[in-house]
Amino acid sequence: MNLTVKDLGEQGLLPILQKYCPAEIIGDDGAILCLKDGYSLVVTTDVLVNNVHFSDLTTSPEDVGWRAAAANLSDLAAMGAEPLGITVGLALTPDLAIDWLEGLYRGLSSCLQVYQTAIVGGDLCRATEINISITALGQVAKNEEIRRFNAKVGDSIVITGYHGLSRAGLELLFHPETGRNLNSAQKKRLIQAHQRPRPRLDCIPHLQKIVKQFPIAGMDSSDGLADAIMQICRCSGVGAEIERIPLHPTLKEYVGAKKALEWALYGGEDFELVLSLPPDSARELLEKVGEEGAIIGQIVPGKEIKLADGRNLSLSSGFQHF
Repeated sequence: MNLTVKDLGEQGLLPILQKYCPAEIIGDDGAILCLKDGYSLVVTTDVLVNNVHFSDLTTSPEDVGWRAAAANLSDLAAMGAEPLGITVGLALTPDLAIDWLEGLYRGLSSCLQVYQTAIVGGDLCRATEINISITALGQVAKNEEIRRFNAKVGDSIVITGYHGLSRAGLELLFHPETGRNLNSAQKKRLIQAHQRPRPRLDCIPHLQKIVKQFPIAGMDSSDGLADAIMQICRCSGVGAEIERIPLHPTLKEYVGAKKALEWALYGGEDFELVLSLPPDSARELLEKVGEEGAIIGQIVPGKEIKLADGRNLSLSSGFQHF
């Protein structure tokens, strides 16, 4: 029987592809390549496809560019790495307007300028659909990388901000009429969360101080908070007890507490960091990252991940390609 990628899904497909890569390099948000001067080079790549990851119905070319850069910078942040630059590979339709392309690059550049990095290369080719492939390069001191497999029993689980806001912003963009109960500032907050996410590179200096003393496990929440928790636990061979998921007041007002919790767990594209680290270090970090960060649970023995209501956390509602 000839299986297709749809038959396997993303989680089934990845192990097949990973067989062809060095096991010690892959498996995190970015690959780590050792340099000679005491640093490691972190490399991460994301692909965005028109009408899969973005649409003219909800996203301007400037916002597409910002989001493309932010997604890759977020992967660097998840590894504890400082950005060095990005390359941009473009597959473009011949009839694509130059104004759209320049808008894309304005968005890329505006995001990169915030984080003091730049476009350092790229490539172009012809295609039947717009494809954008970004590769980001970063550096981190050797043995100070944040890895998914570093979670230890007794660690606290930390998030650096609210979840579910990007999903709510997308809903508002597709269905503006659903936001009648929100004022203009509330709507802007949700839409900005979707169109202009902020990678948490601001956390890197604080994490660098902690990781010199204790290993940190972590990844970003681009595929959803539930996915991040489960990936960290699976890679570390541990379980978790999730005691609380903070919900933004505007999100609860928009869709109610039940839907807000679903979107917080499974909505994706919030680009916050999800981290496992010792309790004292977790509290220290929260003093630095702002009031939206929170300790949401702890790492426990076993393989089960329990929510506060006793249910097992699952990925049934999370984002998966194919």
